[in-house]
Amino acid sequence: MFYWLMKHWVIGPLLTTVFRPWVTGLENIPRSGPAIVVSNHLSLVDSLFLPMMVDRQMAFLAKSDYFTGKGLKGWLIRFFMTSSGQLPIDRSGGKASEASLQAGLAVLAEGKVLAIYPEGTRSPDGRLYRGRTGVARMVLEAGVPVIPTVMIDTDKVMPLGSSLPKVHRVGVVIGAPLDFSRFQGMEGDRFVLRSITDEIIHEMHALGSQEYDDVYASTIRNASA
Repeated sequence: MFYWLMKHWVIGPLLTTVFRPWVTGLENIPRSGPAIVVSNHLSLVDSLFLPMMVDRQMAFLAKSDYFTGKGLKGWLIRFFMTSSGQLPIDRSGGKASEASLQAGLAVLAEGKVLAIYPEGTRSPDGRLYRGRTGVARMVLEAGVPVIPTVMIDTDKVMPLGSSLPKVHRVGVVIGAPLDFSRFQGMEGDRFVLRSITDEIIHEMHALGSQEYDDVYASTIRNASA
C-alpha cells in the first residue's frame, strides 16, 4: 500500500510534472508473472524513474549503505529507496552474494518483477561497462524472461557525487524480452554465465547510445578514487 501511494500520489506525480519523463517499449513488460528487468545505471535516480514509468510493482536489490546514511541527505536517500521498492542487500561478496541471489529469487518466486543493474554500480562517466555474471546466475536459476532496459539522461538530473537533482527531461527505453532457456541447468558453467551476461549488455548497448568499455565500472571508479 505504501509503495502504491508513493508511486501514484506523491513521487509519481512530482516526477512526471517536473521532469516530464518519456518511455518506449512498455508493451515488452509482461502484464503478469515474474520477470527480470536489466538496466544500465547512470544515476541514483534511475531507481526512481524506472519503477515510476512501469505499471507493475518493481523490486530492486540495492546496496545496504543506501539505507544507513546520516543527516538530511541520508534520510532523503533512505526515503527514496523505500518508496521505490528497493531491498537492502550486503554486496561485500561471499555469503553476502548468495544472500543477494536468494533475495532476488524470493521476489521472482512471488511472481513479481525484479530490477537488476548488471554493471554492479553506477557508471562513473556515462559509458556502459562490463556486466557482473551474478545476473546470469539469477536468470538461469529463476528461468524467467529478461527485459533489457536503458535509462536516458538520468545522469544529467543527478550526476555521480551530486547532492541535489537538476531539472532535465529523462527517458526509458524498454527492449524485447530475452530468452535464455537454452542454457537451463548450466548455471555452474562460468563460460555460460559470461556469455549470457555479455549478451545482456550487448542488447542494452544496442538500445541506447552509450559508448561501451569492456572493463568493470568499479575498476574505473576505484582508479579515479
